[in-house]
Amino acid sequence: MHQTGASKFFTTVDTIYQILKMLGCLALFLFGMNLMSSSLQRFAGKGLRSFIEKMTSNTGKCLFTGFLVTVLVQSSTATTLMLVSFVNAGLMTLRSAIGVIMGANIGTTVTAWLFAVSMDGSFSLGAIAIPLIFVGFVLSSFFKKQKTKDFGSFLIGFAFLFLGLSMLKDTSYPLLSSEGVRNFLAPITDMGLSTVLFIIIGAVMTFCLQSSAAATSITMLLLACGVITFPNAVAFILGENIGTTITSNLAATSTNISSKRTARAHLVFNLFGSILVIALFQPYMRLNAYIVEALGFPNPLTCDFTLLSQTGLTGEALQAQTSLASSLPYSVAIVHSLFNIITTLILVWFIPQLEKLVMKMVPNKEEEKEVFHLVYIGKGNANLAELSITEARKEINHFGEICAKGFGYVRQAIQESETDKFDEFRDKLVKYEEITDRIEFEIATYLNQVSQNEISDQARMQVKAYFKIIGEMESLGDSGEAISRLLQRKRDHNKVFNDLMRKRIGEMLDTMQNAYDVMNANLAEANVTDISNAYSAEDAINDMRDALREEHLKNMEVKSYDYTAGVYYFDLIQELETMGDFMINISQALVGLNA
Repeated sequence: MHQTGASKFFTTVDTIYQILKMLGCLALFLFGMNLMSSSLQRFAGKGLRSFIEKMTSNTGKCLFTGFLVTVLVQSSTATTLMLVSFVNAGLMTLRSAIGVIMGANIGTTVTAWLFAVSMDGSFSLGAIAIPLIFVGFVLSSFFKKQKTKDFGSFLIGFAFLFLGLSMLKDTSYPLLSSEGVRNFLAPITDMGLSTVLFIIIGAVMTFCLQSSAAATSITMLLLACGVITFPNAVAFILGENIGTTITSNLAATSTNISSKRTARAHLVFNLFGSILVIALFQPYMRLNAYIVEALGFPNPLTCDFTLLSQTGLTGEALQAQTSLASSLPYSVAIVHSLFNIITTLILVWFIPQLEKLVMKMVPNKEEEKEVFHLVYIGKGNANLAELSITEARKEINHFGEICAKGFGYVRQAIQESETDKFDEFRDKLVKYEEITDRIEFEIATYLNQVSQNEISDQARMQVKAYFKIIGEMESLGDSGEAISRLLQRKRDHNKVFNDLMRKRIGEMLDTMQNAYDVMNANLAEANVTDISNAYSAEDAINDMRDALREEHLKNMEVKSYDYTAGVYYFDLIQELETMGDFMINISQALVGLNA
């Protein structure tokens, strides 16, 4: 009796150990995928952005770009997150992004084929992983150039992905072939609603793993071990294609309207394909089975799955079992590829209609046009470190436009004589001071998140400059509110500016407006090397301040206007000149940055 209890204990411990081994291999695979993606973004950086921008001029190029980028990063989820980032930053249109998504969905099937080849035994992923780790380690550890280090990290991530897949295959067979696992899943597979259940399970599993490639690999293992049937595997693939869209839609929740639409387009694409396959489930399975047979593999609908659960086989029986187990993953790879190819071939002709649909799904609400909303960045995208720099720059450009609009209220408040209208403009300036505070805080928080990731030296320099810029922009908002207080004190003391004062203030405001235009023009430049325009604008402000000071002192001596009104007048001129200092600091911070 004691021996039986001990035997059960050790069996349980062994099962737990096998589960932990499988989870560890899965973690290694996911870690490798994340390392590949982040390293590629650092290594390619601007080049990747430029490539995607240039390769989206027509639908064919969009499909190819999505396919190629996804093959490189081995994750359609990562590609879609990049697209959300690009559309968010205004680098790509929604229509182009939809085409890239279609190509990305085809590209993600390459991982499934690699795993199928590995399970066949004709090619070992693990065999090339260790040499790649060595090469990657040398490049990332013994070379000083950041690009070389990033490429080394990319190779290490690629090797970890291969190693994780290879070890996942070796460690999962004993666990998935166990009687306990089969008994656990048998009631589910026997239920009449098993197709729906497996679609749900596939979606949940993909969402939890954040990788359709990992979920597809597990599906292959389950089928190869005879734990699930071919129809169950097809249902799994449908669920995985739905589950992979959840991440991008969650990432887009805090971004602008265009990126929300991009994420919805990914969801609509995969939902359409899934609904189509469900409606034609039996013909779809027969089509896959025909292709599998045409490639020389056993028909997954008629093969003897009971052979996979038998133990102690020898000779020809063992050879037949091994052959069947190694061939079944190809049927999953074909299901996965055919799903995305058929869906693409149908929807590629309806991209304009798909664009209109997602625009209706995510309408452009009027409140999203308010200036105090962030437009280009959100809280969910800072993990795409290098690409997030572009979003931050776009948001800072928008921040500059907000500052310029706030200056428009400064001009109106200065020139307004009616009390009610002045109070309206003063409230606007108080509000804009709060807006600039909040925008500075949100951009700074975002930049902090970006800088927590591994980013290149160039990107780190950009982040440092952006912190400087948003601080100066926040000071512009403070100055606008300070001017409103000064004007309010003038009104409280019943002081007015005479015609000469108003004329000189108008001239100063015109000079300031030119400085704002120059500042925003420099912000709009991708790579600012010459800010002579900003220095000219700053000199004009300083020269006018100096000239007005001399004129003011002479007028005070001869008492051309009220002393207290004169004090408010020149305090206003000084505050405007201070705003000019903030603007030249912004242009100086831009010099040499390659956004």
